[in-house]
Amino acid sequence: MALVYDGAIQRLIDAFAKLPGIGPKGAQRIAFYLLSASDEESQNLIDAIDEVKTKVRFCEVCGNVCETSPCPICADPRRDRGVICVVEEVKDVMSIERTHTFHGLYHVLGGAINPMAGVGPESLNIPKLLERLKEDGGVHEVILALNPNIEGDATTRFLSALLRPSGITVTRLASGLPVGGDLEYADEITLGRALEGRREA
Repeated sequence: MALVYDGAIQRLIDAFAKLPGIGPKGAQRIAFYLLSASDEESQNLIDAIDEVKTKVRFCEVCGNVCETSPCPICADPRRDRGVICVVEEVKDVMSIERTHTFHGLYHVLGGAINPMAGVGPESLNIPKLLERLKEDGGVHEVILALNPNIEGDATTRFLSALLRPSGITVTRLASGLPVGGDLEYADEITLGRALEGRREA
Protein backbone atom coordinates (compact mmCIF):
# COMPACT_ATOMS: atom_id res chain seq x y z
CA MET A 1 0.00 0.00 0.00
CA ALA A 2 1.32 3.44 -0.96
CA LEU A 3 2.17 5.80 1.87
CA VAL A 4 0.18 9.01 2.05
CA TYR A 5 0.45 12.09 4.22
CA ASP A 6 -2.22 13.02 6.68
CA GLY A 7 -5.20 15.23 5.88
CA ALA A 8 -4.68 18.71 4.40
CA ILE A 9 -1.15 18.21 3.05
CA GLN A 10 -2.19 15.08 1.13
CA ARG A 11 -5.24 16.89 -0.27
CA LEU A 12 -2.95 19.69 -1.47
CA ILE A 13 -0.54 17.21 -3.07
CA ASP A 14 -3.45 15.44 -4.76
CA ALA A 15 -4.81 18.78 -6.05
CA PHE A 16 -1.45 19.76 -7.59
CA ALA A 17 -0.99 16.26 -9.06
CA LYS A 18 -4.19 16.78 -11.09
CA LEU A 19 -2.66 19.77 -12.89
CA PRO A 20 -1.24 19.13 -16.39
CA GLY A 21 2.50 18.50 -16.49
CA ILE A 22 2.83 17.94 -12.73
CA GLY A 23 3.50 14.42 -11.52
CA PRO A 24 3.25 13.08 -7.94
CA LYS A 25 6.80 14.09 -7.01
CA GLY A 26 6.44 17.58 -8.46
CA ALA A 27 3.12 17.98 -6.65
CA GLN A 28 4.76 16.97 -3.39
CA ARG A 29 7.62 19.46 -3.89
CA ILE A 30 5.18 22.32 -4.58
CA ALA A 31 3.01 21.42 -1.59
CA PHE A 32 5.97 21.36 0.81
CA TYR A 33 7.35 24.56 -0.69
CA LEU A 34 4.04 26.30 0.06
CA LEU A 35 4.05 24.84 3.56
CA SER A 36 7.33 26.61 4.28
CA ALA A 37 6.51 29.79 2.30
CA SER A 38 5.70 33.04 4.07
CA ASP A 39 2.07 33.97 4.70
CA GLU A 40 2.46 36.83 2.22
CA GLU A 41 3.72 34.53 -0.55
CA SER A 42 0.94 32.04 0.06
CA GLN A 43 -1.67 34.81 0.09
CA ASN A 44 -0.29 36.21 -3.19
CA LEU A 45 -0.87 32.81 -4.81
CA ILE A 46 -4.38 32.57 -3.37
CA ASP A 47 -5.19 36.11 -4.58
CA ALA A 48 -3.79 35.44 -8.07
CA ILE A 49 -5.92 32.30 -8.47
CA ASP A 50 -9.00 34.10 -7.14
CA GLU A 51 -8.41 37.05 -9.48
CA VAL A 52 -8.05 34.79 -12.53
CA LYS A 53 -11.26 32.95 -11.69
CA THR A 54 -13.10 36.24 -11.07
CA LYS A 55 -11.80 38.51 -13.85
CA VAL A 56 -10.65 36.36 -16.77
CA ARG A 57 -13.15 35.35 -19.42
CA PHE A 58 -13.16 34.23 -23.04
CA CYS A 59 -13.42 36.79 -25.83
CA GLU A 60 -16.92 36.71 -27.34
CA VAL A 61 -15.40 37.19 -30.80
CA CYS A 62 -12.35 34.90 -31.03
CA GLY A 63 -12.32 32.76 -27.87
CA ASN A 64 -9.01 34.15 -26.54
CA VAL A 65 -8.67 34.86 -22.80
CA CYS A 66 -9.19 38.45 -21.71
CA GLU A 67 -10.46 40.63 -18.91
CA THR A 68 -12.65 42.74 -21.19
CA SER A 69 -14.42 41.41 -24.28
CA PRO A 70 -13.62 41.82 -27.11
CA CYS A 71 -9.99 41.03 -26.32
CA PRO A 72 -7.18 43.55 -27.03
CA ILE A 73 -6.27 41.75 -30.29
CA CYS A 74 -9.82 41.83 -31.67
CA ALA A 75 -10.22 45.44 -30.56
CA ASP A 76 -6.93 46.63 -32.10
CA PRO A 77 -7.73 48.68 -35.26
CA ARG A 78 -4.17 48.12 -36.54
CA ARG A 79 -4.72 44.37 -37.01
CA ASP A 80 -5.37 43.01 -40.51
CA ARG A 81 -9.05 42.08 -40.38
CA GLY A 82 -8.84 40.23 -43.69
CA VAL A 83 -6.89 37.29 -42.24
CA ILE A 84 -7.99 34.96 -39.44
CA CYS A 85 -5.55 32.46 -37.92
CA VAL A 86 -7.35 29.44 -36.46
CA VAL A 87 -5.63 27.75 -33.51
CA GLU A 88 -6.52 24.91 -31.16
CA GLU A 89 -5.91 26.47 -27.76
CA VAL A 90 -5.53 29.90 -26.18
CA LYS A 91 -1.83 29.27 -25.48
CA ASP A 92 -1.25 28.93 -29.25
CA VAL A 93 -2.22 32.59 -29.76
CA MET A 94 0.74 33.71 -27.64
CA SER A 95 3.05 31.24 -29.41
CA ILE A 96 2.22 32.87 -32.77
CA GLU A 97 2.28 36.41 -31.36
CA ARG A 98 5.88 35.82 -30.18
CA THR A 99 6.98 35.39 -33.82
CA HIS A 100 6.06 39.04 -34.61
CA THR A 101 5.21 37.92 -38.17
CA PHE A 102 1.41 37.68 -38.00
CA HIS A 103 -0.74 40.80 -37.75
CA GLY A 104 -4.22 39.47 -38.41
CA LEU A 105 -6.93 38.17 -36.09
CA TYR A 106 -7.34 34.81 -34.34
CA HIS A 107 -9.99 32.21 -33.73
CA VAL A 108 -9.58 29.66 -30.91
CA LEU A 109 -11.31 26.31 -31.52
CA GLY A 110 -10.92 25.04 -27.97
CA GLY A 111 -9.37 21.74 -29.07
CA ALA A 112 -9.10 19.42 -32.06
CA ILE A 113 -11.18 16.60 -33.50
CA ASN A 114 -10.37 13.45 -31.53
CA PRO A 115 -12.99 10.66 -31.83
CA MET A 116 -11.09 8.48 -29.32
CA ALA A 117 -11.63 11.18 -26.66
CA GLY A 118 -15.19 11.85 -27.78
CA VAL A 119 -14.33 15.23 -29.34
CA GLY A 120 -16.14 15.80 -32.63
CA PRO A 121 -16.58 18.96 -34.74
CA GLU A 122 -19.69 19.81 -32.70
CA SER A 123 -17.52 20.13 -29.56
CA LEU A 124 -15.36 22.87 -31.10
CA ASN A 125 -15.87 26.61 -31.58
CA ILE A 126 -16.58 26.14 -35.31
CA PRO A 127 -20.08 27.72 -35.53
CA LYS A 128 -18.69 31.03 -34.24
CA LEU A 129 -15.95 30.93 -36.92
CA LEU A 130 -18.55 30.41 -39.67
CA GLU A 131 -20.63 33.23 -38.18
CA ARG A 132 -17.59 35.57 -38.24
CA LEU A 133 -16.87 34.75 -41.87
CA LYS A 134 -20.48 35.35 -42.84
CA GLU A 135 -20.80 38.64 -40.91
CA ASP A 136 -17.44 40.05 -42.05
CA GLY A 137 -17.24 39.82 -45.82
CA GLY A 138 -13.75 41.31 -45.75
CA VAL A 139 -12.01 38.09 -44.67
CA HIS A 140 -10.00 36.78 -47.62
CA GLU A 141 -7.77 34.18 -45.91
CA VAL A 142 -8.12 31.67 -43.09
CA ILE A 143 -4.85 30.17 -41.81
CA LEU A 144 -5.24 26.77 -40.16
CA ALA A 145 -2.43 26.83 -37.57
CA LEU A 146 -3.20 23.57 -35.80
CA ASN A 147 -0.78 21.21 -34.10
CA PRO A 148 1.02 18.91 -36.57
CA ASN A 149 -0.34 15.65 -35.16
CA ILE A 150 -3.16 13.24 -36.05
CA GLU A 151 -5.87 15.30 -34.34
CA GLY A 152 -4.61 18.58 -35.80
CA ASP A 153 -4.44 17.10 -39.29
CA ALA A 154 -7.97 15.68 -39.00
CA THR A 155 -9.27 19.09 -37.89
CA THR A 156 -7.37 20.85 -40.67
CA ARG A 157 -8.87 18.53 -43.31
CA PHE A 158 -12.37 18.99 -41.87
CA LEU A 159 -12.14 22.79 -41.77
CA SER A 160 -10.53 22.97 -45.19
CA ALA A 161 -13.40 21.01 -46.76
CA LEU A 162 -15.94 23.09 -44.82
CA LEU A 163 -14.47 26.49 -45.78
CA ARG A 164 -13.31 25.92 -49.36
CA PRO A 165 -16.80 26.38 -50.96
CA SER A 166 -16.96 29.90 -49.44
CA GLY A 167 -14.27 31.11 -51.86
CA ILE A 168 -12.03 32.24 -49.00
CA THR A 169 -8.39 31.16 -49.37
CA VAL A 170 -7.63 28.45 -46.80
CA THR A 171 -3.96 27.90 -45.95
CA ARG A 172 -2.09 25.81 -43.42
CA LEU A 173 1.30 26.18 -41.78
CA ALA A 174 4.27 25.08 -43.85
CA SER A 175 6.60 22.26 -42.90
CA GLY A 176 9.25 22.97 -40.33
CA LEU A 177 7.12 22.08 -37.33
CA PRO A 178 7.82 18.57 -36.03
CA VAL A 179 5.05 16.01 -36.56
CA GLY A 180 3.49 15.10 -33.24
CA GLY A 181 4.66 18.34 -31.60
CA ASP A 182 2.75 21.24 -30.05
CA LEU A 183 2.91 24.89 -31.15
CA GLU A 184 3.48 25.81 -27.50
CA TYR A 185 6.97 24.26 -27.62
CA ALA A 186 8.04 25.52 -31.05
CA ASP A 187 10.73 28.19 -31.06
CA GLU A 188 9.90 31.60 -32.53
CA ILE A 189 12.09 31.22 -35.65
CA THR A 190 10.65 27.82 -36.63
CA LEU A 191 7.09 28.98 -36.02
CA GLY A 192 7.69 32.27 -37.87
CA ARG A 193 9.06 30.46 -40.92
CA ALA A 194 6.15 28.03 -40.86
CA LEU A 195 3.74 30.96 -40.87
CA GLU A 196 5.52 32.73 -43.71
CA GLY A 197 5.71 29.54 -45.79
CA ARG A 198 2.07 28.52 -45.31
CA ARG A 199 0.33 26.79 -48.19
CA GLU A 200 -3.19 26.11 -49.34
CA ALA A 201 -4.90 23.43 -47.25
